[in-house]
Amino acid sequence: MTTKTARELAETYFTAWEAGDFAALRGLLAEDVDFAGALGTASGVEEVLAGLKGLGQVLEKIDVKVRVAEGDEVITWFDLCTGIAPPAPTANWMHVENGKIARIRVTFDPRGLLAGFEQQS
Repeated sequence: MTTKTARELAETYFTAWEAGDFAALRGLLAEDVDFAGALGTASGVEEVLAGLKGLGQVLEKIDVKVRVAEGDEVITWFDLCTGIAPPAPTANWMHVENGKIARIRVTFDPRGLLAGFEQQS
């Protein structure tokens, strides 16, 4: 089995998340993966997957605009399209170690999503 490049890991991550394939996502993440983003933080594969599943409940599409990779670093710029808010322009940075995604940082304006979640409850 060949190890995927950081770019290939990022592509597979977004494809799996959009499809709701959390088993595939789990296989891409390091056990000690850590996440920090506009809606919270998570440490470890189970917490990160729980966060992805939570947002996955309203996720309709990930419209990737550009992906830039350099070594073990990947930045993906995309529109996060949900059923509860207008598309949110989003930047996602990933760091890969030993063939797995080890760190994820995400930034976007969360106001639309927060308002959408509030209207749901």
